[in-house]
Amino acid sequence: MEKEFDVVALGELLIDFTEYGTSEQGNPLWEANPGGAPCNVLAMLNKLGRKTAFIGKVGSDVYGRQLAETVSSAGIDSSALLFDEQVHTTLAVVHTFPNGDRDFSFYRNPGADMMLTESELPLEKIENCRIFHFGTLSMTHDGVRAATKAAVKAAKAAGALISFDPNLRPPLWDSEANAKENIAWGLAHADIVKIADNEIVFMTGETDYDKGAAILKERYPNIQLLNVTLGADGAISYCSGHRVFVPAFKLGGTIETTGAGDTFCACVLHDVLNNGVEDRTAESLIVMLRFANAAAYLVTTKKGAIRSMPSPADIKTILS
Repeated sequence: MEKEFDVVALGELLIDFTEYGTSEQGNPLWEANPGGAPCNVLAMLNKLGRKTAFIGKVGSDVYGRQLAETVSSAGIDSSALLFDEQVHTTLAVVHTFPNGDRDFSFYRNPGADMMLTESELPLEKIENCRIFHFGTLSMTHDGVRAATKAAVKAAKAAGALISFDPNLRPPLWDSEANAKENIAWGLAHADIVKIADNEIVFMTGETDYDKGAAILKERYPNIQLLNVTLGADGAISYCSGHRVFVPAFKLGGTIETTGAGDTFCACVLHDVLNNGVEDRTAESLIVMLRFANAAAYLVTTKKGAIRSMPSPADIKTILS
């Protein structure tokens, strides 16, 4: 049976305030960039011609309205984006270091994205997608955690592949143990996993990523495609018995890295929609990683994420 959506994602939609120089009076200026990992992924997928839908909640405020307009203008189905009348839209202040890495300060105690409940899930969308994608920011608190788990189970029961990105943000968890427990739940229910280098260390204690990946594959045999992102060094893919490393593109012009991992993740899902996750060749994984790395590099040359996704033509130019 043909599905209406290629990818449906659930999770946070927020404003990333990114540094934008200083005013004439010497005060820092900030740009209000629409963001949130799940929607970043969908925005890139839409650039690649995929049909997507987002499930989440924002505040009924100026930022919530900005986000709703942004999601719609990106071509993402936003009919399951809800507005909370009591709780404001989540905000994140992003401090960028000289090498492009970031530090986040969240205004989310509570934030509207935490208010999504299981009874508000659009099951008709969840059951009508080829891939369901989620992270752990929608698992930090009880109500939205129950909604996330119910959505994953419904998508799986309907035959969707499950994509998971831990997207660890330590300040948002009440304890390290709680973060590990919920990341473990995600890993145990996913077919496709994108995990960053620091996250694989967090979950396995291994700084040797091959050893860490082997631990995860043994603990969670459900994972068919495991990608470890190494920031400016590139990415490793473990799939169908293969281990493939592709270095990052280092062509200069990096401003900040917000959204790079989400862009990479989207390109991987695009490849999976074309080629599946079973019986992959090493050569096909190299092609997948080169495309994803090229797209991720391009995002680092702009501020923000949702509005900064590259076109297929831009990616092909980098690849050539």
